[in-house]
Amino acid sequence: MTWTFGTDLAAYLALAHPAVAARPVADTLLLTVGDSLRRRGRHAYGAADPVFGWWTGPDGTVAGALLCTPPFPLLLGTLPAEAVGALGPHLATEPLLAPAGAVNARRADAGTLAGAWGRPTRVTEETRLHRLTALTAPDPAPSGRPRTAEAADLPLLLRWTEEYDRELDEPGRASEAALRDRISYGGILLWEDAGRPVSLAGFSRPLGGASRVGPVYTPPAARRHGYAAGVTHAVTAAARAAGAREVLLFTDVANPTSNGIYRRLGYTPLEDRVRLEAL
Repeated sequence: MTWTFGTDLAAYLALAHPAVAARPVADTLLLTVGDSLRRRGRHAYGAADPVFGWWTGPDGTVAGALLCTPPFPLLLGTLPAEAVGALGPHLATEPLLAPAGAVNARRADAGTLAGAWGRPTRVTEETRLHRLTALTAPDPAPSGRPRTAEAADLPLLLRWTEEYDRELDEPGRASEAALRDRISYGGILLWEDAGRPVSLAGFSRPLGGASRVGPVYTPPAARRHGYAAGVTHAVTAAARAAGAREVLLFTDVANPTSNGIYRRLGYTPLEDRVRLEAL
């Protein structure tokens, strides 16, 4: 049983992708990030080289994976308990992992890593993965209607994505290339009221039958009108129409408003993830 680390995207996709693809719901983040790297190149998320890792079980089969696209945290997929325990010392000793400084992992796995990292840590973010069970229209319905974003909307999409990232203190920068990729398959919807865009939502390409909604953003001046609920309902339906059998989304555990909105639309909680940061 062992961890293997490297910077070879082709090797990661060949060796680790089957294990990740077998769990398209639980490993939705690994799936979509890996797909973006494959489609847009190894520097799709920044100038630094991404790092990959996979856990090989006693039978020689890869049973789980991780990756890191700096400046984002090290992203762990679904892993056997023994793989999580064995990863802790590598966080302190493996040169490829040292620059990460933070880990995005399932809550229980983060607790194991906190005790095995060998450094003081703190939780800086808590998110909750939800799965659509039965799509329900918002009631009352907001005024306006959805439409699919087009190339002409790029300046607005880029500005709103930058505002979204600043509001959530996300690392990295909004990418025009990523937005163009989303537009290419109809993956961004705008909600318009009186012909004016007031909210947006996106969805990832269906992979293994699963798609993830996000981001969902309404500028502060347009909030409290139900636009986020309207555009989330519309983008969920669009993801299903694009072939997603499972539609997922993440919420901030500390934001009861958004959690309530998504619950009323038909999303139910699956599991929590946290961002664990070394001090």
